[in-house]
Amino acid sequence: MNTSETLKKAARILEEHGIDQPRREAASLLAFALQKDKIFLIAHSDYQLSEKEENHYSSLIERRAKREPFQHITGKQEFYGLDFFVTKEVLIPRPETEIIVENAIEILSKLENPRFCEIGIGSGCISVSILNEVKNAIATGLDISEKALQIAEKNAKFHGVSDRLNLARSDVFENIRESGTLSRQPPGRQRYDLVVSNPPYIPQADFENLQPEVCRFDPQIALTDGKDGLSIIEKIIKESPEFLKPNGFLLMEIGINQADSVEKMFSPKIWQAVEILPDLQSIPRTVKARKSLKVRT
Repeated sequence: MNTSETLKKAARILEEHGIDQPRREAASLLAFALQKDKIFLIAHSDYQLSEKEENHYSSLIERRAKREPFQHITGKQEFYGLDFFVTKEVLIPRPETEIIVENAIEILSKLENPRFCEIGIGSGCISVSILNEVKNAIATGLDISEKALQIAEKNAKFHGVSDRLNLARSDVFENIRESGTLSRQPPGRQRYDLVVSNPPYIPQADFENLQPEVCRFDPQIALTDGKDGLSIIEKIIKESPEFLKPNGFLLMEIGINQADSVEKMFSPKIWQAVEILPDLQSIPRTVKARKSLKVRT
């Protein structure tokens, strides 16, 4: 079949399996299968696929029809203008998380030697994007998953920032609290100008109601705490002051309907200027808080 006929058949299959914008996804997968751009598909609608190309494309359409994420099939996702390698071991980067990056850049770009830490680094999209923009920053990336750390390292190397990113396996701050130091940083307990995190905040009760692409393929450990979705958020809020400099910031993504509960977790004796920032759909999405210059007891 030629590309036009192939696309019609593929789009029909995807539509039957509940894929949004089936024609668009069919075209994107065909361009990926042929290693061409979409302009080629438009300009060469009569291009005849070889048997090998047809079989390869059919296998991709079959995977997508089973609701495997497009990003897992192609192995990458764009985030903050950069391409990131993604696998089933890490959460697929999402546009709303760019709010953290935008605010982090604004905070760190004003500092002479900025240091920041990311809890649950996953693919590395947040830290790598920040490091790509703030050239004098040094970051620590923590994750409980060793495989996620490997993906983060791969993305950091791909974008040329691995020499400014320390990676360590840790449940929140637990392991670096015990080990004390990391490479590429001065000795002693680290104090950061900023802590960032996109933690698992989806309540376990809501997990099965997520899109198949999410609940079947994204790592569950990166989505939910197995409880009410607030336990890891609370742990980060409680432990971050120990690792933040006075006037240091915490930036953290939160879930829908969690803003009020999260805001109450910030003690006025420790924190000041707590804000809940909306995403482009006006959903309260990111909490921004500043550690007080003097913590009251």
